Amino acid sequence: MDTHNISNKDDALEQADPVDPNFEVKASKRHRGIYLLPNLLTTGALFAGFYAVIAAMNGQFEGAALAIFIAMILDGLDGRVARMTNTQSDFGAEYDSLSDMVSFGIAPALIMYTWSLSSLGKIGWLASFIYVVGAALRLARFNTQIGHADKRYFQGLASPAAAGFVVGFVWLCADHDISGNTLSYLALLFTIGAGLLMVSNVNYRSFKDLDLKNKVPFVTMLIMVLIFITIVYQPPFVLFSIFSLYTFSGLVGYIMKKFKNKIKTETPDETPSAE
Repeated sequence: MDTHNISNKDDALEQADPVDPNFEVKASKRHRGIYLLPNLLTTGALFAGFYAVIAAMNGQFEGAALAIFIAMILDGLDGRVARMTNTQSDFGAEYDSLSDMVSFGIAPALIMYTWSLSSLGKIGWLASFIYVVGAALRLARFNTQIGHADKRYFQGLASPAAAGFVVGFVWLCADHDISGNTLSYLALLFTIGAGLLMVSNVNYRSFKDLDLKNKVPFVTMLIMVLIFITIVYQPPFVLFSIFSLYTFSGLVGYIMKKFKNKIKTETPDETPSAE
């Protein structure tokens, strides 16, 4: 037993003012720390986003896109692990938001700029900045709406989904040896569109209301296996298709809802008036 450490603790207790009501609070603050496991996963997501930027600067766009998708997996795990182990904290929530800003805000914009938008000059980096601002505003709005918004839906395109749509396009083109300069204006449209959708009022399903604890039909397991095999066989095409469908699904639903509301307001009231 380390008697030196024990004597130091005893001296500290003897020197403490027993009348001071804040002594116990001050003592507890000295031992405050952070939870390792969820924050370690968040750090992994942050590292993947940083590596994606480095890979894009070196022209390794497939590796950069893959790093973003790895960051998505780690980002999805850190919150679930924190809830399962009861290790949620305000520090973890703030750290996760900063990691998301790097991995799903700055990194996708720089990947798209390095791959294609740099050929457009000022318009290219302004488009990338629109995406970055959209991601920052999206994360800030999400943090302020926690506990108030409908958990079944996201208001605006979530930043990981926007990142999957943007870098999935880059990965698909790089996989087929398509130069970014030949698709610069399409890349411009996708980048600005994703940035604006993140700050829009378009509702997207969050799938948080799905209950994964209940039993499902056996065919569901077969479908999931087929999806997994398809992703492994052709990841760029499948992942870009999934995120494209999700991105445009919310936009189409929003337009259809507006169209239906417009028809209802323009339809005259057919109830007979009393004579």
